This record gives sequence, C-alpha cells and structure tokens, in this order.
Amino acid sequence: MTTCEKGELMEPLLELKGISKSFPGVQALDDINLDLYPGEVHVLIGENGAGKSTLMKIISGAYQSDEGTMEVDGKQITKNSPIISEQLGIGMIYQELNLIPELSVAKNIFLGHPIKKGFVNQDKKMIQKSREMLKQLNMDVDPSVLVKTLGVGTQQMIEITKALSREANILVFDEPTSSLADAEIHNLFHVIRMLQEKGIGMFYISHRLEEIFEIGDRVTILRDGKKIQTTAVKDINMDQLIEKIAGRKIENLYPHTRKTPGKPLLQINNLSGRAFKNVSLHVDAGEIVGMSGLVGAGRTEVARAAFGIDKYFSGEVILNDKKLKKCSPRESVKHGFCLLPENRKTEGLALPRDVSENMLISALDQTFSFKIGSFGVVDPKKESAIVSQYISSLKIATPTARKLTQFLSGGTQQKVVLAKWLVSKCKVFIFDEPTRGIDVGAKSEIYKLMDTLVEGGAAILMISSDLSEILGMSDRIYVMCHGEINGEFDADEATQSGILQLAFGQKGKEADENEQQE
Repeated sequence: MTTCEKGELMEPLLELKGISKSFPGVQALDDINLDLYPGEVHVLIGENGAGKSTLMKIISGAYQSDEGTMEVDGKQITKNSPIISEQLGIGMIYQELNLIPELSVAKNIFLGHPIKKGFVNQDKKMIQKSREMLKQLNMDVDPSVLVKTLGVGTQQMIEITKALSREANILVFDEPTSSLADAEIHNLFHVIRMLQEKGIGMFYISHRLEEIFEIGDRVTILRDGKKIQTTAVKDINMDQLIEKIAGRKIENLYPHTRKTPGKPLLQINNLSGRAFKNVSLHVDAGEIVGMSGLVGAGRTEVARAAFGIDKYFSGEVILNDKKLKKCSPRESVKHGFCLLPENRKTEGLALPRDVSENMLISALDQTFSFKIGSFGVVDPKKESAIVSQYISSLKIATPTARKLTQFLSGGTQQKVVLAKWLVSKCKVFIFDEPTRGIDVGAKSEIYKLMDTLVEGGAAILMISSDLSEILGMSDRIYVMCHGEINGEFDADEATQSGILQLAFGQKGKEADENEQQE
C-alpha cells in the first residue's frame, strides 16, 4: 500500500511475492518481490540475462513460476496463462509487435474478440469503435487501412489500442522505443502520460537509461536474476544507476579518444540509390565517423548499397584507393570492407548455428589446410585455434564454441558478428546501430572494442539513432535528412540540438546560426 499525491492510500494493481524461476542450469529469477500502483510507470532495468523478460512472461502467463505468488487487485492468482492474463486486464506491448500486417487496423484491434451480431462480425462498428479509441490517444488513423501500410510508431499505438480494447489496466512495455524516431518517442511518452492520468499502471523495460528519468516514477534494478534495488527515480542519478546495473563502476561509458587520422580507407562519392541521392563521405584510418538522422533518412540504405547488398544507380565506392568494380558483399569483403547490420539476428547471424560456425562462415578459405581441385578440406585444429583466439580476445561470454548463437545475449551476439569480420581480416567497418537492445555493461565493452579497432588503424562508419552515442564516440559526424547528407560536424563542435536541426531539415548554415543564438 502506498500514498498518492492527494494523500489517499492506494492498493497495488499487481504484486509479486517471492517469485523464483529456473531453467536447466540457470536460475533465471531468485525470490523477486515487485509491485505496481495505479498511474505509475515502474521501470525495470538490468543487463541482458538479468531476468526482466522472464519476469514479464510470468506476469503475462507465458511462463509459470517455480515459487512465489502473484496478486492482481488484491486477489491471488493460482493459475495463469496468456488468456487468463488478458482477462485480468494485463496487456503486453512487445518489442516485436504482435500485429497481422495483412489485416486492417480495426481487425487487429479487435482480433480475438470481434464485435458480433449473432455469428456475424460487425465490421462498421469495429471501425467506428477503433476510430474513437485511437482518437483518445490523439491518433488520426483510418481504421480501415491495412496495418502493413503504416509506420512502426503508428503500429505501436495500434498495439496499445488493442490492449486497451480489452480494458487493460496494467500494461507492460518491452523496449518500446528501440525502433522509433525521436518524434515517435515523444508521441509515445505523451500517450503514456495520458494513460497515467487514467490510472493505468505500466511496467517499462528499456536499455535507454535517459528514458528512465523522463518517464519513470520508480525503477527496479535486476542483476543475475536477483532484485538489487527498487527506488524512486528522483532518488537516483545516472552514475549510480549504471553502477547498480553493471555491478561495477564504469568510469567512462564512451572511451573513444581522438587519434590522428590516416589516409582515407572508405570513400563514397555521389552515391544515389533507392532511398538516397548524391551521398558523398569519407572515413579515414583511425577514425570513427558517426552518421545521424531520423529513422527513414536513408542511412541504412546507404550502408547496404555501399557494402553491395543493394544496387545503386550512380556514384562510386572506393576502398583504400581502389574503386569497387562489382556491387556485391563478396567483392567488399575481398577488399576488407564489412557491415555489421542493424538487425543482427536476421541479417548478421545464422541463429540456429553455433558460435564457431558463425565466426568462420565468411572466411572458410582461411581455415583450409590444403585444396583438392576447386574444393577445400577444413583443418579442425586451425579452425578451433582461430575461434578460441577471438572468444578470448573479444571476451565472448559463451561456455563453449558449440553453443547456438540464438541462446546468447544481444551484446554477445554482436561480438560474434564482429569476430566473423575480424577473422576475415576486414579493416573498414560499418556499424549500423551497434548497441541497439544491448545493456549498459555490454555497450561499454562494444565501445572499447571499436576504440581498439581504430587504434589499430581501422576505419569505422557508425550509424546510430542514439545521439549520446553519436556525440560520445565520433570524430566527425554526418547528418542525413530525406536521403541526402544535410551537413557535417567535427566532434568538438557538435551538439545534440545542432544535429537535430540538421536531421529535421535545416541547412547547415541555418542550424549554426540558430545554435549561436541559443
């Protein structure tokens, strides 16, 4: 029981007592106590594998706890399932949105509980009701359009509306901003505040620590399946939060120090493609060059075209003074150029394969002991030595090289993708959203690896939607808007507001003048 601002006593909407859960060889949760009050945003934070998702799956009924109890509105729930959870007024907003693209907005909102007259669905009534609910969230969306025609931010609002259509008074947000632009995040936070005013309680999981201080009321820190601390957000600062999450003091989250740049290793000249035009940039040896911009600005499309995944219409890509003659990943890798994609799970890794296979997949010819005609025979000893070397040097947290990558944490998966390209002897790297969905401890390790790469003479182009990351790790920064480079900053001159002005379409000179006036 707690006291609201008006002095009234409030009972918790949901209370977990002594929750424990284990899987073979892993204690995922150990004696967790947690509660949620009406109109509260209760943030859950912790490293990958800390137990956040497992705890939320117990609340949703996807998992059953081994020990402990759950109470909703003061009543103990003896049996739970996803269906029972929905009936209890619990709505889940997952990072991977649970919508059917080929159905309309209205049919998605009322999926599983359509408005009927007899046995016939009342489509017009569902469209009308959907429009009313969306309007309450300040969303001007036609409920009759297909979900696949809408952006990610809008789809997320539909997911929220879908939960509210079942009269949910408890919402769980799992990494809701990982794929949203700044404007969409602002809109989401506005909606969350509206929901708070209606008395809806929310659990909010995020790796973006700055969001905790903007939207959170209380924060619970988990580490290795244990609750470390629950505190009011106003009573903790960023440094304390990072130390509690990691279990150690991280002196400098962004360790990059500027080096004297060498010769250009990557030059992109007047490149035009499906979603960009006349893009020119260069990255020199010893540099980390940031590429900022809103979602949809064309950053990833430039990276994919330069690496050779997508065809470009005109322009050229030059690696170490040699123009790429063919537009293909094979040609790029042959010249020491690689891409760590935004979606490492589907584009960077073969998840059903083990760590060893993923590391060696792009450099099998380097593990051949001898060749027979056009075929090669893999040398297991050499293969094992290479894999062990990179597991050790990159501190890849895996019990064995034969562990399937799908069971690794996000930060560890990112290290495996990096190892794959280091085995291939690459010197030019594009990191597309290198720390998305990665906890603060793993972020620190990824940043150190990036700094070590450029210390050794590599060149890195880093695409990121995290402005703190862009400002903390870049030597120079390009800003894209509507498929074009709209300006460039030296790291010493760059500011968050200056980058945002260029990202929203102001020209470089105009942005500089506004910055000086501020």
